[in-house]
Amino acid sequence: MNKAYHIRAFYRFTSLPNFMLLKKPFEDFCKSNNMKGTILLASEGINATVAAPSENIEKFWDYLGTYPAFKDMKFKESYNDKQPFEKMKVRLKNEIVRMGVEDLDLEKRGTYVKGADWDKLISDPEVVLVDTRNDYEFLLGTFEGAVNPKTEDFRSFPKWVDENLNPAKHKKVAMFCTGGIRCEKSTALLKNKGFDEVYHLDGGILQYFEDTANKNKKWSGSCFVFDDRVAVGADLQPVKVAVCKHCTKPLDIDPATIVNQKGVSCEMVGLPACHLEKQEV
Repeated sequence: MNKAYHIRAFYRFTSLPNFMLLKKPFEDFCKSNNMKGTILLASEGINATVAAPSENIEKFWDYLGTYPAFKDMKFKESYNDKQPFEKMKVRLKNEIVRMGVEDLDLEKRGTYVKGADWDKLISDPEVVLVDTRNDYEFLLGTFEGAVNPKTEDFRSFPKWVDENLNPAKHKKVAMFCTGGIRCEKSTALLKNKGFDEVYHLDGGILQYFEDTANKNKKWSGSCFVFDDRVAVGADLQPVKVAVCKHCTKPLDIDPATIVNQKGVSCEMVGLPACHLEKQEV
């Protein structure tokens, strides 16, 4: 692969009681090795996407391995001709993916399903297939038959579950997201609420693309990613999509006609107001 920049996405739920002490050494290492992207740290673990030339990515991976909590983490890698991030950010958070549910037992996660077995599972008429991503992500692309919860952020998802899913009625539920991390919590949420058969696309949509290349055409459209590529296709290559210049949410119009005007947000085209702030990962 001759692409100049390697993009590596990874996460791990692990106990990090002193996570705040990692901020400065991570910032120093990444900046000194020409890396950009976002690393989120919380007491529950790490969630990150970073990009750099190949040799620097490998240096960073070796550096991460010096911390026992991060040793031998799985990752998803893609490539791009240019740096897809503007800055290097290391953020301290309450959660590495914000759901806002206290005392959620993450040991009760759903059953992982590999990409090679996913198409068979979601073809089962008894399976309720739920896209756990936000509405603007769903609109770019999703799996055949997937339910759109129409949420603006992941913190709205628990309320949607309470109002739309019932363990007595929905016996089999399958969930998916971009890279897998949201489903760690969404499937745990259902298991904690008494749902029996709950399934989780292992590695998310991006891993599914890598494993299957969408050979059975169960996926339609592109997949939103949280960097300057905006979206990728089943070949994991960038797909040209119009976006709001302020918050980066995808639009179904030419953004130059509206959102480049000073003081105008994507609220003008039917999406939640971005208030001229760039969206975080």
